[in-house]
Amino acid sequence: MKVLITGGGIIGRNHARALARLPSAELVAVADPSTAAAAWFGVKTYESQAEALADADVDLVAICTPSGTHADLAAEALHAGKHIVVEKPLDVSLPRAQALAILAASLPGQVFSVISQHRFDPAALAVAAAVTRGDLGLITSATATVPWWRPESYYGSAQWRGTYEMDGGSTMNQGIHTIDLLRMFLGDVSDVTAFAGRLAHNTMETEDVTAAAIRFASGALATFHSTTAAFPGQPVRLQVHGTGGSAVIEDDVLTFLGSSPVSPAEKPPDAFVLGHYRQYEDVFAAIRDQRPPAVGVEDGVQALAIVAALYRSAAAGRAVSVRTVLEGE
Repeated sequence: MKVLITGGGIIGRNHARALARLPSAELVAVADPSTAAAAWFGVKTYESQAEALADADVDLVAICTPSGTHADLAAEALHAGKHIVVEKPLDVSLPRAQALAILAASLPGQVFSVISQHRFDPAALAVAAAVTRGDLGLITSATATVPWWRPESYYGSAQWRGTYEMDGGSTMNQGIHTIDLLRMFLGDVSDVTAFAGRLAHNTMETEDVTAAAIRFASGALATFHSTTAAFPGQPVRLQVHGTGGSAVIEDDVLTFLGSSPVSPAEKPPDAFVLGHYRQYEDVFAAIRDQRPPAVGVEDGVQALAIVAALYRSAAAGRAVSVRTVLEGE
């Protein structure tokens, strides 16, 4: 599979490292208006994705640009007949993401996956399997916290960081992975009640703290917290509770399952690359086997809709239904 990476920043480099581990992948080009950023990859560079698509022979496009550009770039690559991998989130705009999902559905021969690499962590797979088997009984609740720290310089490092138009805040950027895992374990979300604030950073538009209550279609309830204002930063922790047992994932490692602690596996130092590698393995298998990927464009839409409902709830001061957000009401 010949791959084009669009976006030569930090996340684009992580995609390149993951692809380098796959014998079936060959990175052939990078598109980024910064020639200095693109030069790091050691392959042919282009100033724009359109230029690369017109000139380079590629099978798959990995979109690693600021979040607010994702949908437009993915649509461009779909129209060019390419398979797509989009870094999370699918976009910051739910309407753009929904339009993209409609386009992708009209092109079933092209595999489209949204990065949700933590779904492929051994811990997440073990919890999902336990839930599916019924080992935890009736799932009743969950708690999730993403207590991270980002210095002021992080948001000042690029004009798009921390903006509504291109990035979003602690929930859209950092917390959406954990929201996606909650949906993986507990199913679709019914409604959200949330509070959000910008408390510690002056150079961002969006929130750096969020606290929310989430009700799932099953009736299960969850609390969700995300922040980039928790110095010096702590590991993500996710707990799932049921009538037959519980599960705890801390820093991407399973520490409790059923009714007893689990001897935690050591988190590998290259876990960030490894997660993307596992998801790319699934994407390439989906292309080879002509099947949908494990994480498709609709999964990206649903995760984004939960974040959109959270933001709308925080602004309106009331519970917001995910269905009404998806239907544009």
